[in-house]
Amino acid sequence: MSTTNATKEISFVREEMLPEMPAPSSVVGPVAWIRSSLFSSPGNSILTIASALLLLWIMPPLYNFLIGNAVFIAEDGAACRVEGAGACWAFIWSRMDFFIYGFFPAEEQWRVNIAFALGLVLIVPLMWPELPFKVVNALAFFVGYPIIVFILLSGGMFGLTEVPTVNWGGLTVTLIIGLVGIVTSLPLGIVLALGRQSKMPVIKSVCVMFIELWRAVPLITVLFMASVMLPLFVPVGVSVDKLLRALVGVSLFSAAYMAEVVRGGLQALPRGQYEAAGALGLNYWKSMSFIILPQALKHVIPGIVNSFIALFKDTSLVSIVGIFDLLNTVQASNSDLNWASEQQAVTGYIFAAAVFWVFCFSMSRYSIYMEHRLHTGHKR
Repeated sequence: MSTTNATKEISFVREEMLPEMPAPSSVVGPVAWIRSSLFSSPGNSILTIASALLLLWIMPPLYNFLIGNAVFIAEDGAACRVEGAGACWAFIWSRMDFFIYGFFPAEEQWRVNIAFALGLVLIVPLMWPELPFKVVNALAFFVGYPIIVFILLSGGMFGLTEVPTVNWGGLTVTLIIGLVGIVTSLPLGIVLALGRQSKMPVIKSVCVMFIELWRAVPLITVLFMASVMLPLFVPVGVSVDKLLRALVGVSLFSAAYMAEVVRGGLQALPRGQYEAAGALGLNYWKSMSFIILPQALKHVIPGIVNSFIALFKDTSLVSIVGIFDLLNTVQASNSDLNWASEQQAVTGYIFAAAVFWVFCFSMSRYSIYMEHRLHTGHKR
């Protein structure tokens, strides 16, 4: 037999590919993740075991209080006063209208619901980058929506019954103060940050004094001063609404902190960006609008959202000037003797904390989404 024939007999050419084999469990999958994330070193293993033991110690009683032994349906606090009873969620449900609307008349609460629904309809497409008509949507939300909300809640026109702001309360007031503070503090902060970097001594001095003054006092003092001092700057016989005073104080206070966040973003940009804007022949406002500010704000998204979250939580401080926000309504409801029990106050505060957590966590997650979407190579 020749060498050529022998080669043909022992040669083999595969005509079909073998199916792909799964990766070994030591590389991918739950086992690999547990090994690399939880037990990658002796120290991590000890921390993992300690954390698991801590959860085993905390979770059972927490579950029993919040769910297992909780009272979900009851007509009064008698069921919550039983020995071993957990959270009194029936109390929260019975006072839900007060927590959301405050003293707003029950027959007019549909106006608040329309304001909530309209705000949701406008803000969702505004925060969805892929949807079109952003300019129209922004004008509707930032210009038209506040006017509609004011007309709906205040009334006194278009056949609506007038409801003074002293009757507003609960989550409604918390959202109003938080949203107004967030919307107004960012543009004011940008203007103050640009003014602090201005080469004009008068503008720079005014912005520096404003920022340092508002940052040097606590928000509680600002709210007291807004309630006492602001009426002194209006003509005699003109009264300034209590809620409006709080809105002004919170907005200016937050704007001072926002200005420093934005200034940090402006200083983080290399000098070449400013020189490039000048080389293109852009004036100051065009260079800031199209080149400098977009990059600066993108870099400080975490700081901006952090200020928004702090502002939203600080809305609870308006209770000290007699405004019934969400936390104040919860505190006032604790004096309801019909639902008196050991769990009444704890359940109310847990409910308020959960509401604040939902809004703050949502802002945090959205900021992370925007960071991932806007990073253009500078992310580490």
